[in-house]
Amino acid sequence: MKTYRVATVAVLLLAGLAAMASPYYDKDKGDAGRLLMGRVTDHADNPLPSAVVYLSNPRNRAVKTYIVGPDGVYRFPALSPNIDYEVYAQYNGQKSDTKTVSQFDNRQQVNINLKIDAK
Repeated sequence: MKTYRVATVAVLLLAGLAAMASPYYDKDKGDAGRLLMGRVTDHADNPLPSAVVYLSNPRNRAVKTYIVGPDGVYRFPALSPNIDYEVYAQYNGQKSDTKTVSQFDNRQQVNINLKIDAK
């Protein structure tokens, strides 16, 4: 019986440590990462439907994409707070400036609007 209790305690401790080591774990909030969202617009603040937003993780070179709807809004949930991400948009062959989501920015929700000189 004593061996069973020790094994149970060990499993629970390892599970807790694994959760804290996860890149999506926020020790202050206990939730699953942060949210990046924003709008893709032209220089007159008109939304650019069907623009493609690219989110890259320079650590592992993974790239996620999002095709914006009629309102120009994009969103990337559950981002690791320990990584600097790069985000930019493309529309009809034109590209926005590349913006960085810094790991030192501790906001849970980061809002970055991207502008494209659409012609």
